[in-house]
Amino acid sequence: MYILFSLLYPATIQVQITPTQGEISVGESKFFLCEVVGDAKDIDWYDPSGERILPNRPDIFVSRSDEATSTLTIYHANVDNAGIYKCVAKNGDKEAQATVQVKIFQKITFQSAPSPQEFSEGDDADIICDVVSSPPPAIIWKHKGSKIQVAKDVRFRIMGNGHLQIRGIKKTDEGMYNCEARVMARGEIDFRMIKVVVNVLPTIRARQSEVNATADVGNSALLACDADGFPEPTVTWAHNNIVLETGDKYSLNEDGSELVIKDVKKVDEGDYTCIAKNKAGEKAEEVSLNVFVQPKITYLNNQTASEFDEKVILTCEASGDPTPDISWSFENRVFTEGQQASWTRPDKYESLDRNIVVRSHARVSSLTLKNVQFTYAGQYLCTANNSIGQDNQQMYLEVRYAPKILGPVTAYTWEGNPANISCEVEAHPGASVVWFRDGLQLPSANVTNTKIYNTPTISYLEITPESQNDFGSYNCTATNVMGTESKEFLLIQAEVPSSPEIQQVEPFSSTAVVEFEEPDSMGGVPIIKYRVEWRLPGQAWNGRVYDAEEGEITIVDLKPETTYEVRMSAINGKGEGERSPASTFKTEPVREPSAPKLEVKVQNRGNSLKVNWIKQDDGGSPIKHYLVRYKAKHTSHWKPEIRLPNGSEYVVLSGLDWNTEYEIHVVAENQQGKSEPGILSFRTAIEPTTIPDAMDGVSGLGTGAIVGILIVVFFLLLVGVDVTCYFLNKCGLLMCIAVNFCGKAGPGAKSKDIEEGKAAFTKDESKEPIVEVRTEEEHIPNQEGGGPTETPTPLIPSFSTAHSSPASESTMLTTSASSPTKVAPAKSSPQNSPVAQSSSVKANTQPDVGPLVDLSDTPKVPHSSNPIPPVSGPVSLPSANADGLQSQCDPVKAPDSTQNKDLQVDGPAKDAPNALCTDSTTPAQNEYEHFHFHIPQLVTSILVASQ
Repeated sequence: MYILFSLLYPATIQVQITPTQGEISVGESKFFLCEVVGDAKDIDWYDPSGERILPNRPDIFVSRSDEATSTLTIYHANVDNAGIYKCVAKNGDKEAQATVQVKIFQKITFQSAPSPQEFSEGDDADIICDVVSSPPPAIIWKHKGSKIQVAKDVRFRIMGNGHLQIRGIKKTDEGMYNCEARVMARGEIDFRMIKVVVNVLPTIRARQSEVNATADVGNSALLACDADGFPEPTVTWAHNNIVLETGDKYSLNEDGSELVIKDVKKVDEGDYTCIAKNKAGEKAEEVSLNVFVQPKITYLNNQTASEFDEKVILTCEASGDPTPDISWSFENRVFTEGQQASWTRPDKYESLDRNIVVRSHARVSSLTLKNVQFTYAGQYLCTANNSIGQDNQQMYLEVRYAPKILGPVTAYTWEGNPANISCEVEAHPGASVVWFRDGLQLPSANVTNTKIYNTPTISYLEITPESQNDFGSYNCTATNVMGTESKEFLLIQAEVPSSPEIQQVEPFSSTAVVEFEEPDSMGGVPIIKYRVEWRLPGQAWNGRVYDAEEGEITIVDLKPETTYEVRMSAINGKGEGERSPASTFKTEPVREPSAPKLEVKVQNRGNSLKVNWIKQDDGGSPIKHYLVRYKAKHTSHWKPEIRLPNGSEYVVLSGLDWNTEYEIHVVAENQQGKSEPGILSFRTAIEPTTIPDAMDGVSGLGTGAIVGILIVVFFLLLVGVDVTCYFLNKCGLLMCIAVNFCGKAGPGAKSKDIEEGKAAFTKDESKEPIVEVRTEEEHIPNQEGGGPTETPTPLIPSFSTAHSSPASESTMLTTSASSPTKVAPAKSSPQNSPVAQSSSVKANTQPDVGPLVDLSDTPKVPHSSNPIPPVSGPVSLPSANADGLQSQCDPVKAPDSTQNKDLQVDGPAKDAPNALCTDSTTPAQNEYEHFHFHIPQLVTSILVASQ
């Protein structure tokens, strides 16, 4: 039926183009397919101008694939290819067509956007970014991630061609710039990153614009300049338009900034050019080399003149290049100071008194001294200097002059008191000196009370006046080849001084301060003392003499609230002058003491200080004690208060922090109360980094090594003594072990001696020897020094070798804490008196020494009311260790009660006979026991001392 329809009604032709429309970017290629429905004999394409596209066109190609399709291909499209293309199909008289619109557009294209782009600092930079597209793109510039706002920074401007202009570009503008192009119609965007480099013109600076060098001495000259810029500039040097290179004469460092000219000669003098060059340009700097010759004084001789000569001329010549300036000086005076130059002779300088004239010409200078004086003699210095150095030489001007007598013309003395009259002579050459009295030369045969002593410059006339006739005028005459000089000296009778004038008396409770004016007349000789007398009205005068140097006079031991009279007189070598009128004053009522006046003294160790106070007014009531407290200033915590007894005058503060400021308060207290505190601040020394060996007397060994050696030595000594006692005298530790554990005595031992020792011991009714132990606490007040001390440094106890009285030994310990405690007197006996006396003498020769432990075979008076009868015969006492306790071999219980100052142990000991292990009658045993007692204490002493 379709065939029938087709035969009856021929089919129509239909044309369709795929794609129906097309957009082609410039330079791209694209094809279009024309499809025909129905029979078509011809299929043709027509360009936008209406012309049929021929098959042989190079830019547009038409091809027919089959009977129903035809392809239009546009190669490398350009904007001229845009338009409406038409496909026409024909079959006889039948025709059909279709069209397609082809649009040609330009994509974003960066035609020129080079990177990097370089500019010189300060230029108007034009950053190139050429972009094309259709439609034309919008250009946006970005820097450091932010869009450049041309409205905010007038230096930036986007040109019509899309370039970015930066006016006066800076080094800070350097970096990456983003040139971004956008086509809004297509939403197309593209960008280019452009690196902008800002080159900086070099700057160059000579380290020294002028360099001085010395010729012909083998020296080198260094010329240097420093260059900056970007990129780093290269530095070259030129002299006389010749570029200098490293070689025998010149040396350049790595970057060329330093030029060394070797073995400088005069011909090297001139200007040297330092050139710095980079992409931004170049800069040059001139450095001048001045080649000099050091000055040298070639002529200068000593001169001789006589006083009152018209003039003397000193001449100095010098060489050098440039010509040196020559100057003169004498002692501390430079002759050109305060001198005026003549306008007509600028090289002539003349002093204001016109006695000194300096003239210079070329390399010669002369110094003219007019009207020569003896004071002109001495060393003159000629100095030649130029820009590179100077030379100095001295010459001596000898001036011969007649004697000149100097010194005071009066002297004071009194009959019987020798006095010296001094005749001081200056002369050149030296002068001879002669003394005269009433025209007669001294000393003479009839004058015996004068003597003459001569030195090179002074002649002394010693006179001992015997009567009024010896006072008066004495003549000194000095003579040399230049002349003679005489001078009269007066010896005047000295008088006693006039009376001082009491200005004011400032009374306190028990003291008074007298303020006074010195006497109007000293009597010709100095006042050496003042006598001050005071009394109750109507009673006898009390007095005291004070040295004149004391300045302030204080009367002490006054009664409170009492009226006194006081007067004064002055004393010189001649004697005591008149007394001043009496002044009346009344002391203050009894009150609290005045504040102590403090002063500090650093001890041997920098962190220990001794604080002294001056005795102050006690307020009319005896001072009971002093209260001391101190603290570091940077803390609020006070150290524990220290109480010192009346009479104390100082306190020693030890173990303080190094380099720390401390504040100390000292308060005096009497029955009325406490004084205001005496306050003192001080800073301790900086802690030393090393301890000098010589100061402490310590060898290079460490403390541990010293202590170990001493312990070994004493242990060996202990063993030796013990063995000796065992074999020779049947005593000692070995003897004790043999008796108690072995049940027998040592070799050669006599049991009879042991029994006799026990019998002698039991004769004492108390059945116990008296043992007195004294201990000192660390902060016990010192009766003499008045201050607590640190733990006293122990003395190494000496070992007594006396065998006649072994029990008389005692251990002595030096202390500054308190005065020695009185010891109960012991009865003397012929047996022990020599050693006891010797020990007593030793103890008395050391201040602040008291017995720490007293071991004696003689009875002591006990503190109890019941006296202990003396012990007949020798008694061996138990040895004590360093703690005051009995040893293991012979135990005696220590008392339970102790005291703060002295600990005394008195009382019976149970089973006393059984407490002894050795023969008590032998001296060696007591020596051994004494040694046993000292060993621990000695080791402790060494440890403390070594620290």
